[in-house]
Amino acid sequence: QVQLVQSGGGLARAGGSLTLSCVVSGRIFDRSGMAWFCQGTGKEREFVAVIKWGVGTEDYSDAAKVRFTISRDGADNTVFLQANNLKPEDTTGYYCAASDNYDKNVYYRPSQYAYWGQGTQDAVFS
Repeated sequence: QVQLVQSGGGLARAGGSLTLSCVVSGRIFDRSGMAWFCQGTGKEREFVAVIKWGVGTEDYSDAAKVRFTISRDGADNTVFLQANNLKPEDTTGYYCAASDNYDKNVYYRPSQYAYWGQGTQDAVFS
């Protein structure tokens, strides 16, 4: 059983940076995919970024590729999402997710991920 525990985020100023962390416990594989999604109130969960655990291959949504960076620390079993040059529209909930098998064709679909973190709510003020 894989468990994901998120930390970080919260309140931040526009133009600043924010880093979210997600500690992974349980069995993960080099082929696992670790992703971040965002979800606003009343909206569907949207893909932000994914990293393949073993080789570190990264992919981003078009909206995220300029200001967001996903990374992982294998020694600490932690996945990070760093957001730079924050904007008020970055105010939303963020969720980390894990899949047993990274699939380059469908990694953006929430349905591909069996394990989810508890979520964090971030607010960006100007």
